[in-house]
Amino acid sequence: MNKFKHVEIEIADRVCTITLSRPKNLNAMNGALIDEVARAFDLANMDATVNVIIFTGAGRAFCAGDDRNEHIHPQNERDAVHLVHAIQRVTRAIIFGDKLVVGAINGWAVGGGFEWAINCDFAIWAKSAKGFFPEVSLNLFVTGGVTSLLPAMVGLNKAREMLLLGDKYSADELHRLGIAWRVVDDTHLMSEAHQLANRLASFPSKSSRAMKRVLNQTAVTDLTNALKLETDATVAGFMDPKTTRLLKDF
Repeated sequence: MNKFKHVEIEIADRVCTITLSRPKNLNAMNGALIDEVARAFDLANMDATVNVIIFTGAGRAFCAGDDRNEHIHPQNERDAVHLVHAIQRVTRAIIFGDKLVVGAINGWAVGGGFEWAINCDFAIWAKSAKGFFPEVSLNLFVTGGVTSLLPAMVGLNKAREMLLLGDKYSADELHRLGIAWRVVDDTHLMSEAHQLANRLASFPSKSSRAMKRVLNQTAVTDLTNALKLETDATVAGFMDPKTTRLLKDF
């Protein structure tokens, strides 16, 4: 089944597990990984044998954000637009796709990785996991629709704090805020994720998919517009020479 270099796919008992697989790089995003994640979700969403998706990372992190060692920073506006659209394509596949997504969040979830964790319908965090948004300190902007999703989850004031100050949050803190659905011992992360996924997969798919669709359309403000505004702001940040200097020093 697996067709990718940086993503592993496994399907069993109506559950598709998508695993980021660049463990030596803490599953940091490069162009190939971003593209493969979007394609993996598209395949899972189109597969009639799949009812639920588990999204996780191999090794010591879920996803450590951009891989600056591979010079993901785009050199021109066209490349910047292409990169941000690719990142947002993953969010669209997670949020607007038919299948419920269970996040199994291990280790670090940073920047875009934190955003992907927030995109999941149910995010189970390992006890040792941590997340934060470094974008503003790097003259960049968030993606993943979090400018709409995060205020709906934690309130506007807390969302401002998280997005602007860039503080690091433990799994327990994220649980208290309502971002982590559940926190479990690290050794139980995948078993808990599979237990939940199997339970969700047993429900009638028509009703569960309708519930996901309606909740995402009514409980959150204009997510589509948020994705567009985030894209514009992120591209503008990439084009500012100051961003390049900040990224080199990060």
